[in-house]
Amino acid sequence: MRVVFMGTPDFAVPSLRELASRFEVVLVLTRPDAVRSRGKKLEPSPVKAAALELDIPVMEATRITPEVMDRLHEAEADIFCVAAYGCILPDEVLNMAPLGIVNVHASLLPRWRGAAPIQRAILAGDEHAGISIMRIGHGVDTGAYCAQASCSVAGKTADELTAELAQLGADLLCDTLPALADGTAVWTEQDESLVTHAQKISKAEMRLDPQERALVNLRRVLASSDAAPARCIAAGKPVRIMHAVAADGDASMCAAGELVCQSKRIYIGCSDGVLEVTSVKPDGKRQMDASAWAAGLHGDGLTWGKLS
Repeated sequence: MRVVFMGTPDFAVPSLRELASRFEVVLVLTRPDAVRSRGKKLEPSPVKAAALELDIPVMEATRITPEVMDRLHEAEADIFCVAAYGCILPDEVLNMAPLGIVNVHASLLPRWRGAAPIQRAILAGDEHAGISIMRIGHGVDTGAYCAQASCSVAGKTADELTAELAQLGADLLCDTLPALADGTAVWTEQDESLVTHAQKISKAEMRLDPQERALVNLRRVLASSDAAPARCIAAGKPVRIMHAVAADGDASMCAAGELVCQSKRIYIGCSDGVLEVTSVKPDGKRQMDASAWAAGLHGDGLTWGKLS
């Protein structure tokens, strides 16, 4: 089976690698090199880097130009596979390959259509997250799906859950392609009454708040990312909470809004319980363990609060 693959971020890399190990990937389409870290240097997308390593031809594009269309035609692919490419595809592309085009979407559709399904699953306290192999249509993640797989959510960070779902999606995609080729795949239309939307995460909704429940704040920490970090004011200074866990012991040890240093461990009080902060990144400094942070916090009556 000849495959054209379209993808850009780390999430898409396992799908590309798995496809390349089991089928003939004849072309990779990805977003152009960009500044992707704190430096000002242009870097290739994770998918481009993987494609070059695998010696697969790569084309970079932010939109489907006539040149891109020519390359897609020349590829003579049986199917197009997409995983977080980040580009709107015109009808001509959707209908070009004999077996069509399928997308690896990181949710159990129709739940969490949209840009941030993994973080939304964490923030909502979903028991399971998952992968759907779906058709691409004109709406946002509105197409029918032919395969799904799931995993648990509890206690996993967005990065951990993304990595797990990326591999789950890669395996499911490759296991599904033979059924697409022989026509035995069964497609399920999405139940519109069950749809939820995974809007992009805003920085404001990730601000930690001592008046919220401990579990709500913990989910914000788990769903945190560089683009929308879980932040607060602690001991008078802004800080990003990189990792935290529900604290063991008596919830009365730390009232809402209190910050307690105890045996080089940091505790913050929420409306109904306590979180132990295990890793932080104070503004302007590197990430550090809570024990190192605690060494710089002095005095009793320390507090924490929501960023304004």
